[in-house]
Amino acid sequence: MKNKIASGPISQFIDHHYRHFNSASLRDAAIGYQTHIQAGGKMMVTLAGAMSSAELGLSLAEMIRQDKVHAISCTGANLEEDVYNLVAHDHYVRIPNYRDLTPDDEAKLLAKHLNRVTDTCIPEEEAIRRIEKSILKVWVEADKSGKPLFPHEYFYKILLNGDLEKYYQIDPKDSWLLAAAQKNLPMVVPGWEDSTTGNIFAGHVVSGDIKSPHTVKTGIQYMISLAEWYSSASKKADIGFFQIGGGIAGDFPICVVPMLHQDLGQTDIKVWKYFCQISDSTTSYGSYSGAVPNEKITWGKLEPHGPKYIIESDASIVAPLMFAYILGQ
Repeated sequence: MKNKIASGPISQFIDHHYRHFNSASLRDAAIGYQTHIQAGGKMMVTLAGAMSSAELGLSLAEMIRQDKVHAISCTGANLEEDVYNLVAHDHYVRIPNYRDLTPDDEAKLLAKHLNRVTDTCIPEEEAIRRIEKSILKVWVEADKSGKPLFPHEYFYKILLNGDLEKYYQIDPKDSWLLAAAQKNLPMVVPGWEDSTTGNIFAGHVVSGDIKSPHTVKTGIQYMISLAEWYSSASKKADIGFFQIGGGIAGDFPICVVPMLHQDLGQTDIKVWKYFCQISDSTTSYGSYSGAVPNEKITWGKLEPHGPKYIIESDASIVAPLMFAYILGQ
Protein backbone atom coordinates (compact mmCIF):
# COMPACT_ATOMS: atom_id res chain seq x y z
CA MET A 1 0.00 0.00 0.00
CA LYS A 2 1.26 3.50 -0.82
CA ASN A 3 1.82 5.95 1.99
CA LYS A 4 -1.18 8.06 2.86
CA ILE A 5 -1.31 11.75 1.97
CA ALA A 6 0.61 14.18 4.20
CA SER A 7 -1.57 14.94 7.21
CA GLY A 8 -2.99 18.17 8.57
CA PRO A 9 -4.41 18.59 12.10
CA ILE A 10 -7.74 16.83 11.42
CA SER A 11 -5.98 13.81 9.95
CA GLN A 12 -3.52 13.74 12.82
CA PHE A 13 -6.37 13.82 15.33
CA ILE A 14 -8.06 10.89 13.57
CA ASP A 15 -4.79 8.92 13.43
CA HIS A 16 -4.26 9.41 17.17
CA HIS A 17 -7.79 8.92 18.52
CA TYR A 18 -9.76 6.80 16.04
CA ARG A 19 -8.53 3.32 16.97
CA HIS A 20 -11.60 1.19 17.70
CA PHE A 21 -15.20 0.44 16.71
CA ASN A 22 -16.84 2.87 14.28
CA SER A 23 -13.99 5.36 14.62
CA ALA A 24 -11.50 2.72 13.47
CA SER A 25 -13.81 1.80 10.58
CA LEU A 26 -13.86 5.48 9.58
CA ARG A 27 -10.05 5.68 9.52
CA ASP A 28 -9.64 2.33 7.75
CA ALA A 29 -12.18 3.32 5.09
CA ALA A 30 -10.54 6.71 4.54
CA ILE A 31 -7.12 5.10 4.10
CA GLY A 32 -8.70 2.56 1.74
CA TYR A 33 -10.23 5.42 -0.28
CA GLN A 34 -6.83 7.13 -0.50
CA THR A 35 -5.18 3.87 -1.57
CA HIS A 36 -7.81 3.30 -4.27
CA ILE A 37 -7.33 6.80 -5.71
CA GLN A 38 -3.52 6.68 -5.49
CA ALA A 39 -3.58 3.44 -7.50
CA GLY A 40 -5.41 5.25 -10.30
CA GLY A 41 -8.92 4.21 -9.30
CA LYS A 42 -12.08 6.26 -9.75
CA MET A 43 -14.87 6.75 -7.21
CA MET A 44 -18.63 7.05 -7.39
CA VAL A 45 -20.22 8.79 -4.38
CA THR A 46 -23.90 8.22 -3.62
CA LEU A 47 -25.98 10.65 -1.56
CA ALA A 48 -29.15 9.57 0.21
CA GLY A 49 -30.96 11.30 3.06
CA ALA A 50 -30.81 15.08 3.29
CA MET A 51 -27.06 15.54 2.94
CA SER A 52 -27.39 18.74 0.91
CA SER A 53 -29.54 20.34 3.58
CA ALA A 54 -26.88 19.17 6.04
CA GLU A 55 -24.51 21.35 3.93
CA LEU A 56 -22.25 18.51 2.86
CA GLY A 57 -21.07 20.81 0.07
CA LEU A 58 -18.70 22.40 2.60
CA SER A 59 -16.52 19.29 2.25
CA LEU A 60 -17.78 17.43 -0.83
CA ALA A 61 -17.23 20.36 -3.21
CA GLU A 62 -13.48 20.32 -2.51
CA MET A 63 -13.38 16.54 -3.01
CA ILE A 64 -14.87 17.11 -6.46
CA ARG A 65 -12.47 19.94 -7.29
CA GLN A 66 -9.47 17.82 -6.28
CA ASP A 67 -10.59 14.87 -8.44
CA LYS A 68 -11.36 12.57 -5.52
CA VAL A 69 -14.91 12.05 -6.85
CA HIS A 70 -15.56 11.00 -10.44
CA ALA A 71 -19.31 10.33 -10.56
CA ILE A 72 -22.31 10.95 -8.30
CA SER A 73 -25.64 9.28 -7.71
CA CYS A 74 -28.06 11.28 -5.62
CA THR A 75 -31.72 11.61 -4.83
CA GLY A 76 -33.73 14.38 -6.43
CA ALA A 77 -33.93 16.02 -3.01
CA ASN A 78 -30.14 16.23 -2.68
CA LEU A 79 -29.87 17.58 -6.23
CA GLU A 80 -32.23 20.49 -5.60
CA GLU A 81 -31.46 21.16 -1.94
CA ASP A 82 -27.83 22.04 -2.63
CA VAL A 83 -29.08 24.81 -4.92
CA TYR A 84 -31.73 25.89 -2.41
CA ASN A 85 -28.96 26.36 0.13
CA LEU A 86 -26.88 28.27 -2.41
CA VAL A 87 -29.58 30.86 -3.17
CA ALA A 88 -31.58 31.04 0.07
CA HIS A 89 -29.21 30.19 2.93
CA ASP A 90 -29.95 33.38 4.88
CA HIS A 91 -33.67 32.59 4.91
CA TYR A 92 -33.34 29.11 6.39
CA VAL A 93 -34.64 28.66 9.93
CA ARG A 94 -32.96 26.23 12.30
CA ILE A 95 -35.11 24.51 14.93
CA PRO A 96 -32.70 23.07 17.54
CA ASN A 97 -35.61 21.85 19.71
CA TYR A 98 -37.40 20.08 16.85
CA ARG A 99 -38.03 17.00 19.00
CA ASP A 100 -40.35 19.09 21.18
CA LEU A 101 -42.56 20.38 18.36
CA THR A 102 -46.28 19.64 18.63
CA PRO A 103 -48.54 19.08 15.61
CA ASP A 104 -49.77 22.65 16.09
CA ASP A 105 -46.17 23.91 16.03
CA GLU A 106 -45.63 22.07 12.75
CA ALA A 107 -48.77 23.65 11.30
CA LYS A 108 -47.44 27.10 12.23
CA LEU A 109 -44.25 26.36 10.26
CA LEU A 110 -46.38 25.32 7.30
CA ALA A 111 -48.32 28.59 7.53
CA LYS A 112 -45.00 30.45 7.29
CA HIS A 113 -44.05 28.34 4.21
CA LEU A 114 -41.18 26.71 6.09
CA ASN A 115 -40.66 23.07 5.10
CA ARG A 116 -38.85 21.21 7.90
CA VAL A 117 -36.04 18.68 7.40
CA THR A 118 -35.19 17.55 10.96
CA ASP A 119 -33.72 20.73 12.54
CA THR A 120 -33.67 22.82 9.35
CA CYS A 121 -36.56 24.60 7.62
CA ILE A 122 -36.33 25.29 3.88
CA PRO A 123 -38.04 28.58 2.93
CA GLU A 124 -40.49 27.93 0.10
CA GLU A 125 -40.57 31.35 -1.56
CA GLU A 126 -36.85 32.18 -1.42
CA ALA A 127 -35.62 28.67 -2.27
CA ILE A 128 -38.17 26.51 -4.07
CA ARG A 129 -39.99 29.20 -6.07
CA ARG A 130 -36.76 31.00 -6.92
CA ILE A 131 -35.39 27.83 -8.49
CA GLU A 132 -38.70 27.15 -10.24
CA LYS A 133 -38.53 30.43 -12.16
CA SER A 134 -35.05 29.67 -13.51
CA ILE A 135 -35.50 26.01 -14.30
CA LEU A 136 -38.89 26.52 -15.96
CA LYS A 137 -37.19 28.64 -18.61
CA VAL A 138 -34.82 25.83 -19.63
CA TRP A 139 -37.59 23.22 -19.44
CA VAL A 140 -39.74 25.25 -21.83
CA GLU A 141 -36.80 25.79 -24.22
CA ALA A 142 -36.08 22.05 -24.30
CA ASP A 143 -39.78 21.25 -24.69
CA LYS A 144 -40.03 23.53 -27.74
CA SER A 145 -36.82 22.20 -29.29
CA GLY A 146 -37.70 18.57 -28.65
CA LYS A 147 -34.29 17.97 -27.08
CA PRO A 148 -34.82 16.36 -23.66
CA LEU A 149 -32.15 16.38 -20.95
CA PHE A 150 -31.57 14.60 -17.66
CA PRO A 151 -32.69 16.30 -14.42
CA HIS A 152 -29.12 17.12 -13.37
CA GLU A 153 -28.34 18.60 -16.79
CA TYR A 154 -31.09 21.19 -16.31
CA PHE A 155 -29.58 22.08 -12.94
CA TYR A 156 -26.13 22.32 -14.53
CA LYS A 157 -27.64 24.76 -17.06
CA ILE A 158 -29.16 27.13 -14.50
CA LEU A 159 -25.94 27.12 -12.49
CA LEU A 160 -23.65 27.73 -15.46
CA ASN A 161 -25.79 30.27 -17.33
CA GLY A 162 -25.46 32.79 -14.50
CA ASP A 163 -29.20 33.14 -13.97
CA LEU A 164 -28.93 32.46 -10.22
CA GLU A 165 -25.69 34.28 -9.39
CA LYS A 166 -27.47 37.41 -8.12
CA TYR A 167 -29.16 35.27 -5.46
CA TYR A 168 -26.08 33.52 -4.05
CA GLN A 169 -26.03 33.67 -0.24
CA ILE A 170 -23.09 31.38 0.47
CA ASP A 171 -19.61 31.19 -0.98
CA PRO A 172 -20.19 29.32 -4.28
CA LYS A 173 -17.15 27.16 -3.57
CA ASP A 174 -19.28 25.45 -0.90
CA SER A 175 -21.87 24.21 -3.42
CA TRP A 176 -21.07 20.63 -4.40
CA LEU A 177 -23.47 20.77 -7.37
CA LEU A 178 -21.80 23.88 -8.76
CA ALA A 179 -18.42 22.13 -8.45
CA ALA A 180 -19.91 19.13 -10.28
CA ALA A 181 -21.41 21.35 -12.99
CA GLN A 182 -18.09 23.08 -13.58
CA LYS A 183 -16.49 19.67 -14.18
CA ASN A 184 -19.53 18.28 -16.03
CA LEU A 185 -19.32 15.37 -13.60
CA PRO A 186 -21.20 12.20 -14.65
CA MET A 187 -24.34 11.89 -12.53
CA VAL A 188 -27.48 9.82 -12.07
CA VAL A 189 -30.55 10.95 -10.15
CA PRO A 190 -32.81 7.90 -9.82
CA GLY A 191 -36.38 8.51 -8.70
CA TRP A 192 -36.12 12.24 -9.43
CA GLU A 193 -39.88 12.31 -9.96
CA ASP A 194 -40.58 12.23 -6.21
CA SER A 195 -38.56 15.37 -5.51
CA THR A 196 -40.05 18.84 -5.08
CA THR A 197 -38.71 19.90 -8.48
CA GLY A 198 -40.07 16.70 -10.00
CA ASN A 199 -43.50 17.52 -8.58
CA ILE A 200 -43.22 21.06 -9.99
CA PHE A 201 -42.33 19.66 -13.43
CA ALA A 202 -45.36 17.35 -13.33
CA GLY A 203 -47.52 20.32 -12.38
CA HIS A 204 -46.33 22.32 -15.38
CA VAL A 205 -47.10 19.38 -17.66
CA VAL A 206 -50.61 19.12 -16.21
CA SER A 207 -51.15 22.89 -16.62
CA GLY A 208 -49.91 22.75 -20.21
CA ASP A 209 -46.86 25.01 -19.75
CA ILE A 210 -44.79 22.02 -20.90
CA LYS A 211 -46.29 19.86 -23.63
CA SER A 212 -44.31 16.66 -23.27
CA PRO A 213 -43.58 14.79 -20.03
CA HIS A 214 -40.58 13.31 -21.89
CA THR A 215 -38.82 16.71 -21.84
CA VAL A 216 -37.03 15.35 -18.76
CA LYS A 217 -35.34 11.98 -19.22
CA THR A 218 -36.19 9.28 -16.70
CA GLY A 219 -34.63 6.48 -14.69
CA ILE A 220 -34.35 3.89 -17.45
CA GLN A 221 -32.42 6.39 -19.56
CA TYR A 222 -30.24 7.09 -16.51
CA MET A 223 -29.41 3.38 -16.22
CA ILE A 224 -28.52 3.23 -19.91
CA SER A 225 -26.21 6.25 -19.57
CA LEU A 226 -24.67 4.78 -16.41
CA ALA A 227 -24.01 1.49 -18.20
CA GLU A 228 -22.25 3.37 -20.99
CA TRP A 229 -20.14 5.35 -18.50
CA TYR A 230 -19.24 2.31 -16.36
CA SER A 231 -18.38 0.13 -19.34
CA SER A 232 -16.00 2.79 -20.65
CA ALA A 233 -14.53 4.00 -17.33
CA SER A 234 -13.94 0.52 -15.88
CA LYS A 235 -11.78 -0.39 -18.88
CA LYS A 236 -9.40 2.41 -17.89
CA ALA A 237 -9.54 2.21 -14.08
CA ASP A 238 -10.99 0.32 -11.14
CA ILE A 239 -14.22 1.97 -9.93
CA GLY A 240 -15.06 2.30 -6.24
CA PHE A 241 -18.39 2.90 -4.55
CA PHE A 242 -18.72 5.28 -1.59
CA GLN A 243 -22.28 5.15 -0.28
CA ILE A 244 -23.82 7.66 2.11
CA GLY A 245 -27.06 6.23 3.47
CA GLY A 246 -29.06 3.60 1.60
CA GLY A 247 -32.13 3.65 -0.57
CA ILE A 248 -32.38 4.32 -4.27
CA ALA A 249 -29.33 6.61 -4.45
CA GLY A 250 -27.16 3.60 -3.59
CA ASP A 251 -29.16 0.63 -4.86
CA PHE A 252 -29.77 2.03 -8.35
CA PRO A 253 -26.15 2.65 -9.46
CA ILE A 254 -24.57 -0.38 -7.78
CA CYS A 255 -26.90 -2.59 -9.85
CA VAL A 256 -25.27 -1.52 -13.11
CA VAL A 257 -22.61 -4.21 -12.71
CA PRO A 258 -24.94 -7.23 -12.43
CA MET A 259 -27.05 -5.75 -15.22
CA LEU A 260 -24.02 -5.63 -17.52
CA HIS A 261 -23.01 -9.16 -16.48
CA GLN A 262 -26.32 -10.97 -16.30
CA ASP A 263 -28.61 -9.10 -18.68
CA LEU A 264 -26.10 -8.08 -21.35
CA GLY A 265 -23.66 -10.97 -21.00
CA GLN A 266 -20.63 -8.67 -20.63
CA THR A 267 -18.74 -10.96 -18.29
CA ASP A 268 -15.46 -9.09 -18.80
CA ILE A 269 -16.79 -6.01 -16.94
CA LYS A 270 -15.08 -5.54 -13.57
CA VAL A 271 -17.15 -5.35 -10.39
CA TRP A 272 -16.86 -2.43 -7.98
CA LYS A 273 -13.34 -2.54 -6.52
CA TYR A 274 -13.87 -0.58 -3.28
CA PHE A 275 -16.99 -0.31 -1.17
CA CYS A 276 -17.84 1.81 1.85
CA GLN A 277 -21.19 2.66 3.35
CA ILE A 278 -21.97 5.21 6.05
CA SER A 279 -25.36 4.48 7.55
CA ASP A 280 -27.18 4.86 10.84
CA SER A 281 -29.33 1.87 9.88
CA THR A 282 -28.09 -1.07 11.92
CA THR A 283 -27.96 -4.56 10.41
CA SER A 284 -31.51 -5.82 10.18
CA TYR A 285 -33.75 -8.30 8.36
CA GLY A 286 -34.58 -7.42 4.76
CA SER A 287 -33.26 -3.87 4.93
CA TYR A 288 -31.15 -2.58 2.03
CA SER A 289 -29.75 0.27 4.13
CA GLY A 290 -28.89 -2.20 6.88
CA ALA A 291 -27.51 -5.00 4.70
CA VAL A 292 -23.88 -5.89 5.35
CA PRO A 293 -21.54 -5.49 2.33
CA ASN A 294 -21.04 -9.25 1.94
CA GLU A 295 -24.70 -9.64 0.93
CA LYS A 296 -23.83 -7.72 -2.24
CA ILE A 297 -21.41 -10.48 -3.25
CA THR A 298 -24.39 -12.78 -3.83
CA TRP A 299 -25.88 -10.23 -6.23
CA GLY A 300 -22.72 -9.94 -8.29
CA LYS A 301 -22.03 -6.36 -7.21
CA LEU A 302 -18.83 -6.89 -5.18
CA GLU A 303 -16.01 -9.41 -5.30
CA PRO A 304 -15.33 -11.69 -2.30
CA HIS A 305 -11.97 -10.24 -1.30
CA GLY A 306 -12.17 -6.56 -2.28
CA PRO A 307 -11.98 -3.80 0.37
CA LYS A 308 -15.32 -3.36 2.14
CA TYR A 309 -16.18 -1.03 5.01
CA ILE A 310 -19.33 -0.13 6.88
CA ILE A 311 -19.52 2.73 9.37
CA GLU A 312 -22.65 2.69 11.51
CA SER A 313 -22.96 6.33 12.42
CA ASP A 314 -24.39 9.71 11.43
CA ALA A 315 -23.15 10.66 7.96
CA SER A 316 -23.29 14.38 8.79
CA ILE A 317 -20.51 13.66 11.32
CA VAL A 318 -18.60 10.93 9.50
CA ALA A 319 -18.47 12.13 5.87
CA PRO A 320 -16.80 15.53 6.51
CA LEU A 321 -14.18 13.84 8.71
CA MET A 322 -13.46 11.21 6.08
CA PHE A 323 -13.25 13.80 3.32
CA ALA A 324 -10.86 15.90 5.42
CA TYR A 325 -8.66 12.83 5.96
CA ILE A 326 -8.72 11.87 2.29
CA LEU A 327 -7.71 15.43 1.39
CA GLY A 328 -4.93 15.41 4.00
CA GLN A 329 -6.41 18.25 6.01
